[in-house]
Amino acid sequence: MKLNAKNLILDLLLASNDSPLSVRDAIAACRLFGLSDNSVRVALARASADGLIEAAGRGTYRLGASALELAGEVATWRTAEQRIRPWQGGYIAVLTQHLGRTDRAALRKRERALAMLGFASLETGFYLRPDNIDENLSQIRQRLCRLGLEAQAFVFYANQFSEQEKTRISQLWNGTALNQHYRQLQQQMADWLAHAPSLEPDVAARESFLLGSKAIRQVVFDPLLPEPWVDVAERHRFVESVHAFDQAGHLIWRKLIEVSLTPTLSHKEREFSE
Repeated sequence: MKLNAKNLILDLLLASNDSPLSVRDAIAACRLFGLSDNSVRVALARASADGLIEAAGRGTYRLGASALELAGEVATWRTAEQRIRPWQGGYIAVLTQHLGRTDRAALRKRERALAMLGFASLETGFYLRPDNIDENLSQIRQRLCRLGLEAQAFVFYANQFSEQEKTRISQLWNGTALNQHYRQLQQQMADWLAHAPSLEPDVAARESFLLGSKAIRQVVFDPLLPEPWVDVAERHRFVESVHAFDQAGHLIWRKLIEVSLTPTLSHKEREFSE
């Protein structure tokens, strides 16, 4: 995700535990990332007009109704692994062929919703994922709709595929690339934490935010595949390292607050409402 004032403001609100964000604090945080005061004011006005934030008092804002549900889904990254159960060989399918592709905004929301729950396209308008997440079909449909899938989409179980179709399905996800990404990000976080004590507080805060956001985004959009697609143990080690990095980031920002009285900010969940 491109780092801009709007995304950073939404991240601040995600990290605030329902506490309002003042314009002053938003400006102070954005300055750490080289974002101008004017860009912050413009971002606040546009986010408010879009319903992503709303006034909580004079000069303060909180998340708006249109952002709360998506923010709640993003926040579930911490418990993502708890939703996984053993795979019995079946799939969950979503059919969207009848919905069309001319409404670009609706299409973006649809594709984001499907990606966040790990669905891949077997054919245009036909998506699958392994049936290994611990929700029933109704709950999965509700989650997809909260994330932006149209209510008219068909969501159903599918398990009667030919051998040729099974071969195609097995190629929908690149497990080798996922395993490599787990290892690379885990190493990046370990290397950064090793030299973090030598960094200036503002540099450490800024870098921890960027790297932490990258790692959390991987968890949020991870398809949570079963074996043999991915190395499940490798994924678990990666997710554990993201938890540890997130905690370290909180400490870094608390120290920055104590020293400079800048606003509370962590590298918590990125907002994916673009």
